[in-house]
Amino acid sequence: MSYDAHELINLKCYSIDSDGVERQALVQQARADLAQDGCAVIKGFLSEKGIQALKAEADSVSLNGHRTFSQTNPYFTNDDPSLPVDDPRRAFFKRSNNFIAADNFHESGALRTIHNFPSFDPFIQDCLQEEKFYRYADPLADVIINMADAGNGFPWHFDTNNFTVTLAIQNAETGGEFEYAPNIRVSGENFSEVRKVLNDESDKVVQLELEPGDLQLFRGRYSLHRVAPLSGVTPRYVAIFSYVEQPDMVATPERCKQLYGRALPIHYERAGLRADNYID
Repeated sequence: MSYDAHELINLKCYSIDSDGVERQALVQQARADLAQDGCAVIKGFLSEKGIQALKAEADSVSLNGHRTFSQTNPYFTNDDPSLPVDDPRRAFFKRSNNFIAADNFHESGALRTIHNFPSFDPFIQDCLQEEKFYRYADPLADVIINMADAGNGFPWHFDTNNFTVTLAIQNAETGGEFEYAPNIRVSGENFSEVRKVLNDESDKVVQLELEPGDLQLFRGRYSLHRVAPLSGVTPRYVAIFSYVEQPDMVATPERCKQLYGRALPIHYERAGLRADNYID
């Protein structure tokens, strides 16, 4: 089935395909929210048809997701016994999650129809105010769906890419809230504050409950965040669009294997091509 983005995106409320005052106001609000805490949410960005189309597409490929049950630290690195026992790099938490990789979504499907809408990327770029702005070149991760079942959700972590854009598709029956500590490492790793978040001692954590159809812009490279534990038989679906600062950037082979259960030749060819030196 093929789709028209005008049917999937709520353009009556959010005219991102125009140059009018309504789009300008929307961009300005998103910029203000991002400046405040690195997170902006546009409520009801999708139409009801868009929500249902994405849900149906997610259901159709849900068996292709990579399900893992493991323990991870916020940086997706191995334990280092040479570090102090209370170092956050030595704090490991149970993770139960499922990622449906980008190569499961066809060009004519609902997800890529939204992603390829000519006005979508320029709108996101305007909100983020980034001159160096490219789609993630990773063939497994440029646009994916995170499917979270009952369990521990996705524990505290930092993203590999600088900017993440998500669309909420379906919530779990209970739990699954998005929680984040804004801009916790904008000027360094800030291990002391990370430790406070992990120990439930921080006053910086914000809890956000996204509804199906909501568009979220998030600077996940700099803000520690997680999906809270959830329960019930209904999976939580969230589409994730990734943008970076250089055109050839992909994830490391190790990260791909963790998230998708496989790595491609391109991940080995481009390993190490990064714009910063933060730990992953």
